[in-house]
Amino acid sequence: MINNNERIRIRRQMQRRIRDVVAERRRSRMLENPPEPPADPGTESHLTAV
Repeated sequence: MINNNERIRIRRQMQRRIRDVVAERRRSRMLENPPEPPADPGTESHLTAV
């Protein structure tokens, strides 16, 4: 049986691993699909000129 200190240590270790995996997935997504630059409001006039 594990005591409370070991339980806390294991929980923190698991949270750290999860955080690392999430950050790595986010990094790989950003490399695969770089974010598009914000659209300039002046460029949307072609949508309304029908």
